[in-house]
Amino acid sequence: MAVCVNSQPPSLFCNKEKTLFDVFKSCATLTGMKTLQALLISSLLLATPSIALAQQSITPPDEETIQPILPPENNDAVIESQATLDRLFEQLKKDPKKSSASATARMIWREWTASGSKSIDLLMSWAARAMRDEDYAKAEDLLDQVIVLKPEYSEAWNRRATLYFTKLDYGRSLADIEKTLALEPRHFGALSGLAVIMQRLDRNKDALKAWYRVLEIYPANKAAQDAVIALEEELAGSRT
Repeated sequence: MAVCVNSQPPSLFCNKEKTLFDVFKSCATLTGMKTLQALLISSLLLATPSIALAQQSITPPDEETIQPILPPENNDAVIESQATLDRLFEQLKKDPKKSSASATARMIWREWTASGSKSIDLLMSWAARAMRDEDYAKAEDLLDQVIVLKPEYSEAWNRRATLYFTKLDYGRSLADIEKTLALEPRHFGALSGLAVIMQRLDRNKDALKAWYRVLEIYPANKAAQDAVIALEEELAGSRT
């Protein structure tokens, strides 16, 4: 599905307003920061007590809750070379068809999931099972172990960011998203998580910038397309 957006998407970094890096930086230093605590408390008051996120304040036309782009189920890890990963990203960027682009995205997820270590892969599988069982304390402990063992493994940071997101702990989720993107700037899953959190915190301009970045990497992603349309309409209405 094609989507009509502005010919020049807004920059992720703008000198005239607070940048996403500033948001990362402010959210990464959580302990003792009264301003961020107030922000997170206000956002949690808007959320339902259920594990799933409450309905977004900005929703796509089908009124489904926007969620980050998550890895597929039963994602068997296959180690690819960096050259192969680069080729997959080029293919993803050029593919306008949702079905074939989704297949390419799954191949990219397999590369992200593959740690190159059987012990770490086992810990990751245990963490995924704990998250499915909603045993979040166990999942966090397992992911903490993976990060200590292999801090350069971007998917461990992304999975822990997803865990914090599920717990509505947006501050720590943002901190882990920042680390994920430092290790893999093309991580469309982490970028989509950033976009959703920005929407939950009513930072719609920052959310739009993050969704645009997702579309630069993964143009056929319908969730990002719908989010851009909804946010552009919302922001246009707020200016009139």
